Amino acid sequence: MAGSLTYTEGDAIAPEPRPAIIAHVCNDEGAWGKGFVMALSEKWSAPEQAYRDWYASGEGFALGAVQVVEVEDGLCVANIIGQHGIRPQGPVPPIRYEAIEAGLCEVAKRAADQGASVHMPRIGAGLAGGSWEKIEPLIEKCLVEAGVDVTVYDLP
Repeated sequence: MAGSLTYTEGDAIAPEPRPAIIAHVCNDEGAWGKGFVMALSEKWSAPEQAYRDWYASGEGFALGAVQVVEVEDGLCVANIIGQHGIRPQGPVPPIRYEAIEAGLCEVAKRAADQGASVHMPRIGAGLAGGSWEKIEPLIEKCLVEAGVDVTVYDLP
């Protein structure tokens, strides 16, 4: 049975119902400090600390990899390594669609195991420089077709 994809106005760091996973995109440079991560860090220190520790260790830290961090009972944050660097290389933005796809497919497995829904801002379409028209089909393919309910949030 397929899941659903819903768009709503609101805050992606306050998802309901639970269990839930908040998915977002990180870079492969160990940099954390702009965009959606600021809202995450304002609410919880664990996702940033786990990301920084993961980067420092180098263990499994690569494009397409995912780190899931529990922040509250029934609520996790998925740090998806989906952008190469933090600045465009000439005309090429930092986003790596194949890494986003691999990460989302891993998040789908975690969500299915936990019976969780997935919540996110328009991942990859902000600082990563990606096109939502290319990202939305990856969400459909990896999450919705796997039976996961997804909510995408736009700020009011």
